[in-house]
Amino acid sequence: MEGRSTYPVRLEGRLDTELSRWLWLVKWLLAIPHYIVLAFLWIAFFVLTVVAFFAILFTGRYPRGIFEFNVGVLRWTWRVAFYSYAALGTDRYPPFTLGEEPDYPATLAIAYPEKLSRGLVLVKWWLLAIPQYVVVGILVGGGAFAASQGNDWAWGYGGGLIGLLVLIVGVALLFTTKYPRGLFDFVLGLDRWVVRVGAYAGLMTDAYPPFRLDQGGDEPEEASSGAPLASDLAAETPIVERRHGRAGRVALFVTGAIAALLAFAMFVGGCAIVAIDQTQRDDDGFLMSPNEDFSTSTYAISSESADVDLEGAEWAVKGFLGTVRIRKESERPVFVGIASAANAARYLLGVEHDVVTDLDGGPQYSARPGAAPAAQPGQETFWVASMSGAGEQALDWEPEDGNWTVVAMNEDATRGVAAELSIGAELDSVIWIGVGLLLAGGLFAALAAVLVTSGAHRGRR
Repeated sequence: MEGRSTYPVRLEGRLDTELSRWLWLVKWLLAIPHYIVLAFLWIAFFVLTVVAFFAILFTGRYPRGIFEFNVGVLRWTWRVAFYSYAALGTDRYPPFTLGEEPDYPATLAIAYPEKLSRGLVLVKWWLLAIPQYVVVGILVGGGAFAASQGNDWAWGYGGGLIGLLVLIVGVALLFTTKYPRGLFDFVLGLDRWVVRVGAYAGLMTDAYPPFRLDQGGDEPEEASSGAPLASDLAAETPIVERRHGRAGRVALFVTGAIAALLAFAMFVGGCAIVAIDQTQRDDDGFLMSPNEDFSTSTYAISSESADVDLEGAEWAVKGFLGTVRIRKESERPVFVGIASAANAARYLLGVEHDVVTDLDGGPQYSARPGAAPAAQPGQETFWVASMSGAGEQALDWEPEDGNWTVVAMNEDATRGVAAELSIGAELDSVIWIGVGLLLAGGLFAALAAVLVTSGAHRGRR
């Protein structure tokens, strides 16, 4: 039965029967020469696509020479992607060529369109393709594929679902030297989806990419005639059963991939929390923020008011947060105190000072005009906690309900305040949050492995 491809973009890959247990760990290094060349080729691809845009707009034709070059760039990229982290389907090193390499296990071809819509070219690459970009963004991850970023149209290098599944493949190779066939078919289906969208966004076809997952290393074929053959009718029930089996397999793979993504996020979060807990504590066990340099030519530096409302959960908040610590280091004697917002506002009323409004990228201040304070800060009695002096000091405070402000001034209430400050708390329970995330990540990783393995076994059956 003569067949034809269901889409003008043909992407195929043949899985090597024997793959190295370890080579995938260094393919990123081995592929660097290709990445360098492809960076320049994709710049040329983008520029030539702009030229093709105007050619299609005025003539309805994609210049044949530009078309062949751009197909070559896609073809080269697919071979590198298949070798590396879009599939890990072969250990054969990709050739440095834009031309066809039928003997290489990864091939790509796009049927040349004799005529393209001059109106469609204005909207298909951005407006019509938006739903496809959403899907592709999930498949390949952050920023690896975007029509508005022409030299970033290479696929398979940005993480996402494809990257995660290929990582699972790498782990399977590491321990078993086997590439699950069902997983290979699924990954190739995802790669095929991405390439179809790439060709459509590159103006190389007017055929809208189908919202379906054509799995397997070979392109799907359909009959050239719309009439079903007798043999097709006889095999109708087995075909339906196979389709249901494939749907179940896809559901297992997708659910497993989601579980793996959650596991990855939990592992990253757990490792970050444990690392912070083990590296950012001071000698007394307080988890401290990095030091920030605070300075002003005025008489004082104050924080914005902070509202503490325990709402009857004082035991829980204090049990988690514990004692709060402010650490100071200064050359001159500097006073640092915590007071209710109302008392601090009365003391600083009419005093020239700066209010810290943001700490992103360094302290940002809002100036308050005025004169010198009427009294030195240490002479006031409304501070609930304070420290004073030169060098390194620490102020400890038990959080209470209220609206609070932190004030830093020279001990003698003169101009020009400068000190390094950091804030932290005991936070003894943080380590258990990190450990809990790691354990939960392990459970989700095990679930992902079971689901993916079940999908692969179902595919073999």
